Amino acid sequence: MKKLFLLGLATVLLLTACQQQEKRYTQQSPEIDTYKKVIEAYDKQDWEAMVSHYADTAKIMNNVVEAEGQTLTELVASNKDDASLFSSWDYVDGESEYEMVVTDKGQTWVNFWGLWKGTLAANNKTYTIPTHITAQFVDGKVVKEFGYWDLSKIMLDIQSMHEVQKSEMDGSTVPDGEGEQ
Repeated sequence: MKKLFLLGLATVLLLTACQQQEKRYTQQSPEIDTYKKVIEAYDKQDWEAMVSHYADTAKIMNNVVEAEGQTLTELVASNKDDASLFSSWDYVDGESEYEMVVTDKGQTWVNFWGLWKGTLAANNKTYTIPTHITAQFVDGKVVKEFGYWDLSKIMLDIQSMHEVQKSEMDGSTVPDGEGEQ
């Protein structure tokens, strides 16, 4: 009887411990809600609202290694420069996914996948680019962010436009096919 009682007690303790275990993966959390506000502020080019969700010491690595990361001031400056090139931009409604994970080391990260769409003012061409961003949170603020997307189509078009512009200024012409890759 004593063994049966101890077995029952162990089972209850095990079930209680399992139920109290922190969620390590979720698609609903305060951090996800915060990151949705980051994306919304980016879409609206509301830089002040966007940076309010970051720690003052946050490091941003968009398509670069951590050693080349940006400060918030540098991020805002580069976003403003980028925004000046586009007549419109935003993440496509209904094409975004968010998840939060807690790593084995107890770090909290929010992963974002979205479809960014922007129209380059210089050629009125619209680009749609799949994007992945992962942001580490500490005390409700983003402290580190890594973003990955492919800008090659935009960069090739800008390069081509610059070559045409340069040749027009020089009075020469660019033969068909040159300047394109």
